[in-house]
Amino acid sequence: MSESREHSTLCVEEAEDTVKELRSALARAGIILPSLRIDPTSRAREAPCPGIELGGCSVDTAARLAAALPHGTGAESEDPKWT
Repeated sequence: MSESREHSTLCVEEAEDTVKELRSALARAGIILPSLRIDPTSRAREAPCPGIELGGCSVDTAARLAAALPHGTGAESEDPKWT
């Protein structure tokens, strides 16, 4: 297997694992994003390194998602544009 192909395979596997982990974490918070998946167009590239689609959700789901996220632990705590 070529190094590029091996890297692509690892990227896809990492993306699949990340989708599973995110789906599980959201479920523990009582949140379901039915459209959560690997972006199929990003897998179609010659050397895929896929993105993840979170999909659309209702206002209620978005509010529950916002409430479930911890405050001050991500980029917003380091970047003044998030304040």
